Amino acid sequence: MKKHFLGICFLIFLVLYSCTSTEEKLGTLQESDLNSELSQIKEQLFLGINQRENWKRHWEEVRGSTPLDPFEWVRTDSIEVLPMPEKNPILSGDPLEKFQFEHPEGKGIMDIYSSKVETRGDISNSFFNPDGEVVFYKADGMKERLLFMGPSGLFEEGFWLSSSLFLVLGYFQEVEGYRPMAWIIDVEKHLLYQFQQESSVDSYEPFSYLKMKLTEER
Repeated sequence: MKKHFLGICFLIFLVLYSCTSTEEKLGTLQESDLNSELSQIKEQLFLGINQRENWKRHWEEVRGSTPLDPFEWVRTDSIEVLPMPEKNPILSGDPLEKFQFEHPEGKGIMDIYSSKVETRGDISNSFFNPDGEVVFYKADGMKERLLFMGPSGLFEEGFWLSSSLFLVLGYFQEVEGYRPMAWIIDVEKHLLYQFQQESSVDSYEPFSYLKMKLTEER
């Protein structure tokens, strides 16, 4: 009877050990997959920033002609999207039309400026609202609001890295100063990767890059 009892205990131990080992292996695999994915995202970020040379050069000049530091990963968040039927309000001939970002496969338009910039028919007479948004107007007529920024920061530049990844560049004002930021949005998985510069600058003219972009690209 005693041997039978010990045998059952040993069997239970083996089952529990097997389950624990499997969970640990799965956890390790998931962590490895996440690290690999983040490494690929960082590579895309590096390539994307170099594609936006004007923005990069602008912030290097703000920093006293000092090259930007490598962007540090801050966190990865899921995006709670509530799609709603709404067409792109920027119509053909609108001054902001050329500053929108068409999806590389024609699946919609990414807009990072229209909620921030009021043109009133002439880009030279623009003024800026306190808040900004990153909005995806999909080709099926649905609108997805992906990012929001209050008056403490600004979305300055954007770029499609691929058919699923969109890069947003800008800054956030903190107690320490103005810190360049980068956000990569996965529009298919609805994930947000946030990056920042390690160092900030003490002073910055908030709309200096946006004013330059809107006037130089006319």
